[in-house]
Amino acid sequence: MSHSGSTLILIMAIAVLAPLLAYAVGRRLPVPLVIFEILLGILIGPDVLDWARSDALIDGLSQLGLTMLIFLAGYEIEFGKVRGDTLRRAVWSWVAALALGLGTGILLGGGYAKGVFIGVALTSTALGTVLPVLRDAGALHGRFGSVVMAFGAVGEFGPIIAMALLLSGRAAAESAVLLGAFAALTAAAVFWALRPRPPWFSRIIAKTLHSSGQFAVRFVFLVLALMLGASTALGLDVLLGAFAAGLITRLVLTGAAPESGPEILEKVEGVGFGFLVPVFFVVTGIEFDLDSLLSGGRTLLLLPVFLLLFLLVRGGPIWFLAPRDLGRRDRGGLVLYGSTALPLVVAITTIGVEDHELSPGDAAALVGAGMVSVLVFPLLALKLRARAGEKGRPAEAVRGSETW
Repeated sequence: MSHSGSTLILIMAIAVLAPLLAYAVGRRLPVPLVIFEILLGILIGPDVLDWARSDALIDGLSQLGLTMLIFLAGYEIEFGKVRGDTLRRAVWSWVAALALGLGTGILLGGGYAKGVFIGVALTSTALGTVLPVLRDAGALHGRFGSVVMAFGAVGEFGPIIAMALLLSGRAAAESAVLLGAFAALTAAAVFWALRPRPPWFSRIIAKTLHSSGQFAVRFVFLVLALMLGASTALGLDVLLGAFAAGLITRLVLTGAAPESGPEILEKVEGVGFGFLVPVFFVVTGIEFDLDSLLSGGRTLLLLPVFLLLFLLVRGGPIWFLAPRDLGRRDRGGLVLYGSTALPLVVAITTIGVEDHELSPGDAAALVGAGMVSVLVFPLLALKLRARAGEKGRPAEAVRGSETW
């Protein structure tokens, strides 16, 4: 059997084992599923058992997994809730975090180039990781869930924009022009998505939803491929296209097939969370530089420093700019969810190491801090809000939508 084949078998075995472990442990302690996927990936990786190594095929599947994770995060955004004063506060909190992150990164990294990678990584939010936690807690569709969604969406989209502007290796003016071109394409796609679909569109969705045709699912992946192609053609990160594709797809399906939308999403999530996303997290564990982290010295010391900086740089502005109607415990929960980071940290550090701006040790410390944040911060947020008796209100109890 080829090396890729044996590694893929191990990855899928972990993908099956991880939910079992999460279920068994979850009766006592609700540990996010991705933690088991990453830890088991480290276990089979070259620094422990050396059973699996990444190659071109495995890396390609891993990138598709990250792309799908960002796509699904974009799809989850509910435009009726993510707007108005809440959205403005979310944007300004991320802008403040970017300023703090760049300043901290430059000081900590000892230079601008390295500091930019560290600074942008400190501003990210793992919305795709946080949303399942909120959904399982029954808090996704209440007021608190909509606020987390707004701040998380900006924390996911903002770093992607910053990556395109600051980490592309191009002049800032050129990157801005390319981003403007992509924004124009996205705006045109949104305008098209908001237009009424012809009757045959809805009929084909309903007729093929339970057949081998699967028109709606194929249409979703066509939109994703088109937006990925547009971002690649403009020399931008594919994650930008993935996030935009999620937003556009939701608009199309909400307008054309509102009654079939949840079922279509379930099918797409089946592909994502059933196959591609686990590959990304397991490969993250396989490629994790455990030796650099365990060798002690600066790398090991940086891990708790970066973990604290996630809270200070990303969480500090969130605390001060959170909507005024949130109580102290909800505000604290918002800070913890907003400071949870991992997928974009992996993407940013990978670029940094490939560009020889970040050392493998610094990248391992950042990714390690992101892993700890995914394990610790959502659990603390759940406990903090549980003490206040907040179990998440149903969707019909959400307050009236805000005005612009």
